[in-house]
Amino acid sequence: MAWLLGVDIGQQSVRIALVRTGYRRLAIESLQERALAEYPSIAEAIKAAVPPTVRSESISTTLEGDLEFLRVVELPQTALRQLAEVLPFELEAQLPFDLDQTVYDSRLLPRRSSADPLSVLAVVARTEDVRERIDTIKTALAMEPERVEPACVALGNLALAIPELMAEGPVAVAHLDAELTDVVFLRSGVVHFARTVTGGTGGLPASAAPLARDLRQTIMAWRATGAEPPTVLYLTGPGAALSGADAYLASEIGLPVSALPAMRVDGITPENAQQVGRMARAIALALGCAPRAKGMNLRRGPLAYERGYGFLRERIPVLVGLGAVIASSFLFSTWTEARTLSNQKDTLEEALGMVTKNVLGESVHDPQKAQDMIGPGVSGADDDPMPRMDGFDVMVQLSKAVPAEVTHDIEELDVQRSHVTINGIVPTVADTETIATHLKSVACFRNVKVVRTTQAVNATTQKYVMEFDIKCPGEGGDKDKKKDKDKEAAPSESAEAPDKTEGK
Repeated sequence: MAWLLGVDIGQQSVRIALVRTGYRRLAIESLQERALAEYPSIAEAIKAAVPPTVRSESISTTLEGDLEFLRVVELPQTALRQLAEVLPFELEAQLPFDLDQTVYDSRLLPRRSSADPLSVLAVVARTEDVRERIDTIKTALAMEPERVEPACVALGNLALAIPELMAEGPVAVAHLDAELTDVVFLRSGVVHFARTVTGGTGGLPASAAPLARDLRQTIMAWRATGAEPPTVLYLTGPGAALSGADAYLASEIGLPVSALPAMRVDGITPENAQQVGRMARAIALALGCAPRAKGMNLRRGPLAYERGYGFLRERIPVLVGLGAVIASSFLFSTWTEARTLSNQKDTLEEALGMVTKNVLGESVHDPQKAQDMIGPGVSGADDDPMPRMDGFDVMVQLSKAVPAEVTHDIEELDVQRSHVTINGIVPTVADTETIATHLKSVACFRNVKVVRTTQAVNATTQKYVMEFDIKCPGEGGDKDKKKDKDKEAAPSESAEAPDKTEGK
């Protein structure tokens, strides 16, 4: 849920709309209007219109149409990727002052086909005018507005609450104020063109004819862009409630004219139902702060809005609540996991008791006690799977086995699962036997044998293939150790045999 405040500053009054947004819901909480003539400044009028108890998360205000420059810039398709770099040059050529003194916002308009040129709607305003409007709101409410929208373009935000403005055909909305009239043209809820004309309802009935003439010229300017005429013109603002205004304008401009359709929002009471049309732009400004809004914002560049500590302070209760929910979820998850592990432990201990009952004749639930009852002989540690010698060690022993005067080359050394195969080249066959004899003296080399020797092609050297196993003393368990001891004892028995023979 979010609270959005729209501040519409007109020539004669200030209009305030407070809108509450939720999940797919909009509700109008308050509509207030104060005449500027009754207060010494605009800030005082705004302060009087906004109750002190109102706390808004986002504030949006408007800048008068006569302080803005709205242009529709046509660009070639090739400028799409460099739009941010090309657009400033195009705008500066159409402005009577330097672009460095301004802020602007733009929007790429939808195209009917990919072959159409790019159309960019841009709004430019002087930096000092926008800063002055920001300071006015800050003075009145002690908060900066998040958005400063162009007066004419802001009316497009009403499409969020009025489905009739989402029509595919062009629809026009005119805001009739005392001295200025803002007109916006929408297609599928998107603003495609807008204009502010000087003149309004302040000088009626004398100002009626000039106003109708300006509206006709505005519609002709829209048609000059290649668009079809709008299907209807909706009236908003103070002049929309004037008796006979829709009938008179319809006869003058040749289009259907009617009051703004009813908004699909909550909170419209019979008391403020008559105010909705008059306060339409203030409501549109508040809707501009909604996530789905497609309005334009002049707070750009040096005037870009930055949220401060106050924004976080307003959300401290929400953050505390979320933290409490996360902490509760974490504690519940930890307790559930601990309980699951405890149940698994009980199940495993019960299974251990059944197994020890069948094997040892006694039900034991303690794993350590069961391990002690089995004995160290059965539960001895496994042999170290890492070999005591690797390929590098084999190369070291081979280099020691080759006499210094023998020229020896190795074509291939293959060590796989403690089995070694050597493909080498030596000058003579006798050198091969010499190398094999030296390798047999290495304690970790077993079954050393020369598989074959062949004469090298077109050379006098000999190629040989030698194989042996790597098995160091102590590997292979108790059986290997016993065999090693027997082998060590065998030479001593054979050495005593000649002495007995000589004695006889």
